[in-house]
Amino acid sequence: MILQSLVNYYGKLVEKGAISKPGFANVKIAWAVELDDSGSIIGVHPLKTESKDGKKMLPREITLPAPVKKTSGERSNFLWENAEYLLGISTKDDTAKTAKRFATAKELHETLLADLHTPVAEAIKSYFATCDPQKTAGLLPDGCMEELQKGANLTFLYQNKFPNAFPELCAAWDRYYGGKKEGELLVDIVTGEVVVPEETHPAIKNVLNAQSSGAALVSFNAEAFTSFGREQNLNAPMGKDTAFAYTSALNNLTADQGHRQHIGDMTVVYWSEDAEDAYRVVMDSLLEGSEDAETDAELHSIMQNIAAGRDTPFDGAVLSPENAFYILGISPNAARLSVRFFRQSSFGDVVSHIKQHYDDIAVISDGRSKWDCIPLWALLKETVNPKSSDKAPPSQLAGDTLRAVLTGGRYPETLYAQTILRIRAEHEITRGKAAIVKGYLLRNTKNRNDYKEIKEASTMALNEESNYTPYVLGRLFSVLEEAQSAANPGINSTIKDRYFNSACATPAAVFPILMKLANSHLKKLGGGAQVFYGKQIGDLAARLETEFPKTLSLQEQGAFILGYYHQTQKRFEKKNNTEEN
Repeated sequence: MILQSLVNYYGKLVEKGAISKPGFANVKIAWAVELDDSGSIIGVHPLKTESKDGKKMLPREITLPAPVKKTSGERSNFLWENAEYLLGISTKDDTAKTAKRFATAKELHETLLADLHTPVAEAIKSYFATCDPQKTAGLLPDGCMEELQKGANLTFLYQNKFPNAFPELCAAWDRYYGGKKEGELLVDIVTGEVVVPEETHPAIKNVLNAQSSGAALVSFNAEAFTSFGREQNLNAPMGKDTAFAYTSALNNLTADQGHRQHIGDMTVVYWSEDAEDAYRVVMDSLLEGSEDAETDAELHSIMQNIAAGRDTPFDGAVLSPENAFYILGISPNAARLSVRFFRQSSFGDVVSHIKQHYDDIAVISDGRSKWDCIPLWALLKETVNPKSSDKAPPSQLAGDTLRAVLTGGRYPETLYAQTILRIRAEHEITRGKAAIVKGYLLRNTKNRNDYKEIKEASTMALNEESNYTPYVLGRLFSVLEEAQSAANPGINSTIKDRYFNSACATPAAVFPILMKLANSHLKKLGGGAQVFYGKQIGDLAARLETEFPKTLSLQEQGAFILGYYHQTQKRFEKKNNTEEN
């Protein structure tokens, strides 16, 4: 299903003229070797252009013959390559290997252009016949060699045109690329056609933490996988066009920095069946989050309309809830890629589940959060030790959480457990951590007898009507902390630093001590403050229908945490309102 979806997507992109036809690809080229009619080098010119943000220079993308997959041995690309193949210049002090690579490139170009006698073809053939690498090295401009040593690519320039501007060169590659192959005929697993399958497929690039040269999505490397003696990709037979189509489509998605996401170690890409880019723009914004109020309001409106099943105009297109939508998450695994997540659904179904996720985790701001809707990557960051050198959440956790968001299923238990662990270690409840706790309690505790009470406590802001014991205890702890701070202005540490974990897990062992401390704090305050805090403490204590519980379960601890967070934000809200007035 993944491969078929990618092949169909490639076909739609070709129809729109948004991707190269079979056998060609957008290649990153840093330098151009200009030739005259005799094949002599006139000059070597830089092609890099400034990035959109103006911070760096990037190679130019030019449509050229698709790159060959280099596994072992020497294989050259046609009409473009690195310095060893195209110039015969050694970049790694291995002159013998460089000479072999240049000879490989020479043989390829002479073979493909043998019957072509146009000026540009003759110039390229003459170049390979007369090229002297030592003289060529002397023609390189300043800074060129340093880039070539890093693997920069070059192409030819003739009469101020790149190779793709000459139809005869493109036709020569088409004949070679589309030529008939000899071999066993098998059924293409995607198209159902009888073909001679490709032994190796083009590599997938731009996947987070994968090899820079690319990795394989379809690959077999063990004897157990080579049934009937079919090795490499022959055990998943695909014709050349199919292999080119799915890899080109996926490379197109992973190369688009504006419309891909990195969640944990996953690279997440998405596309609509009709290849309309507006769907990707919206999906990107929903997953990435927005700090701009106007943009955020527009996203809320789109979510409401799509979730309600209404066609919605956006960015010159009309978004249909019925349009098929695909989401793929892939992670590196040595020279291969692991599929961590794949979902095919309607766009409306996907957006509805994302909206439900944002509703479930919605919690009052702590004044430090940048987003109205906390994006997934920011939520996952809450589970990581801020002092750790590796700030990425565990791969399994990231994948499982994304699946829960996109399907409306239960959040992974590890998401909640890791969040509770961080709260205990840091004694800090951020909005993100409170959001995870709230979302987990709403989705994952529906089979508990006290779910009605949990739901009443799992609100966006303080629920003063809730009598759920763990929630009330959390509120009470916050008030006791506030009374302590009021009685001791400028105090460096509060009861939260010493007693929070114990109060949350074993209330009966801690709260009697805290109540005695509170009496001392109230006496120290005296006057109206003593009455104010005393009344709050008394009202909350009266809501407890039983004595302090000996222990709280992990789920009940979540309600305690929410009670503390809600009450604390209410305190800060009152303080801010007082300061503004």
